Amino acid sequence: MAHLAVPELTQAVNVLVAKMGVARLRDRLAQHGAFKSRQGLNSAEAIAERLYRLTGGLRLQVPATYVFSSLWSEMVSEKLGEEGAKQLDALAEQVNACLTEHDTIVSGKEDDLDRALAAYREAVTAATGADVARLDMLMKAVPVVAERLRAAPASAPAPEV
Repeated sequence: MAHLAVPELTQAVNVLVAKMGVARLRDRLAQHGAFKSRQGLNSAEAIAERLYRLTGGLRLQVPATYVFSSLWSEMVSEKLGEEGAKQLDALAEQVNACLTEHDTIVSGKEDDLDRALAAYREAVTAATGADVARLDMLMKAVPVVAERLRAAPASAPAPEV
């Protein structure tokens, strides 16, 4: 999975705070073992900073990564619904078809990858909004795809098929 930069993780935490509030997010993270002490976690920025240090930008396989990822997935799944989730699975397969087993882009499949990413982005954006869609894609992306997502304009239109 991709490594989130501090501003990206802060933005993701802000999305969750907008949905559930600082206190509830902090309590759910602590309750599920993301961290032991709740002290000093009175803002989205403080929570994001602590999560970043504990998870290495969601890169490390530690309880805080799993708990945050679970809360994020729960929020996105709730907005997508069952049909939306099935559609995303099919779109994710199209993205994965453009990648090798070593998570690099298959030579000659760059345009196919861009089209698949655009379709995936559109589907997530329709359910969650552009900012959440971008963050969700970054969290799920392998590094080479995350690099491509970051290089693309924030609201790139889908290429014509």
